[in-house]
Amino acid sequence: MNVNVRSVHFDADSKLVTFINEKLAKLSQFHDNIIGGDVFLRLEHDRENRENKHVEIRLAVPGNDLFAKRKGKTFEEAVISTVEALRTQATRDSQLRKAI
Repeated sequence: MNVNVRSVHFDADSKLVTFINEKLAKLSQFHDNIIGGDVFLRLEHDRENRENKHVEIRLAVPGNDLFAKRKGKTFEEAVISTVEALRTQATRDSQLRKAI
């Protein structure tokens, strides 16, 4: 799966990019038609600095793309939450395709 990671207004660390690629690679267990993905990382500046790390992921799947976005205290936390939402969508989409 080809994954493009884009960070807005900062440079993403190579460890974070590797972490994202590993998490997204596991989604192929739940849906076998994933072509690729786009990941957007954004850091929002707020005064309280609570959950200001935003992650948006769009997976290219024939028919309909899968999309989820979440925020967290760390990018890793937000990525895990976003991938979990995509896993649910991928499982549902895969089951629907098999039923048809």
